[in-house]
Amino acid sequence: MLNWIVIGIGDIATRRVIPAIRTERRSHLYGLVTRDPAKAAPFQARVWATLDEALADPQVHAVYVGTPVFLHAPQTIQSLRAGKHVICEKPMAMNEAEARSLLQAAEQSGKTLGVAYYRRAYPKVQRAKQLLEAGAIGKPVLAELTCHGWFDGTGSRSWLVDPAKAGGGPLFDIASHRIDVLNFFFGQPLRATGQLSNVVHHYAVEDNATVIIEYAGGVRGVVDVRWHSKVSRDECRIRGTDGEMELSPLNGPNLVYPGARENLPPHTNLHYPMLENFVDAVEGKAPLLASGASSYWTDWVTEKTAVRGIET
Repeated sequence: MLNWIVIGIGDIATRRVIPAIRTERRSHLYGLVTRDPAKAAPFQARVWATLDEALADPQVHAVYVGTPVFLHAPQTIQSLRAGKHVICEKPMAMNEAEARSLLQAAEQSGKTLGVAYYRRAYPKVQRAKQLLEAGAIGKPVLAELTCHGWFDGTGSRSWLVDPAKAGGGPLFDIASHRIDVLNFFFGQPLRATGQLSNVVHHYAVEDNATVIIEYAGGVRGVVDVRWHSKVSRDECRIRGTDGEMELSPLNGPNLVYPGARENLPPHTNLHYPMLENFVDAVEGKAPLLASGASSYWTDWVTEKTAVRGIET
């Protein structure tokens, strides 16, 4: 049985992470780290005010880091050095150098480091990868992903517009998932660039970003994310020399490719398959789908894009 602690009791932790731990048969919610014990009361688990106290407990085996981005690297590294396995929320760090430091800490500790890029475990994303490798659309040449919505920077997630806490705006928050999907499909990126700007919202982070990534074999990926659209979009399509593959909406069940349509819905708890795969990896039963090593390349792409700065 893997005893888990969760750092941070935010929306994702309460809706997905904690239920996933409680459902996974080899996992046990052992405790929570929070500065607000009242938030932890409904979960009937041990509570610590600091990570230091929690990591001192030898019964803790694994840690889920569910705090804002600026805490990911220090809390993940501390947990690894304490001999714990870790799943870190995405993106794994504030920049590429921090991401590299997480990989070093994982290697030195010998513990398993995963990152919460749960879309890799979607049945239709897994199937799409198989089809791409089988030549279902010929030679892939262009992949386009968009995620558009409205976020004015207020409410419980207002920390997302503070660059000191979030690192960046939609580039860090929603583009990271889609960059990771491209990396899952096409491998290690070769080059990346992009453009960030503020068109509607003039908070301290960008309100839109467009990322262009080049992969081996000539595949180009384009990710466009926006927080200033009142029309929601969640598009994913891949064009090849012999046809096109449509996965829109990315979070939906439909997969369409030449001559076929498949319905492959994700798990009702999007985090569960990721957590199950992580436990499999800890037990040596399966490779880790979203490892620190694979997730590093999303931070690499993000930094190549963000270094251009924000146009206003």
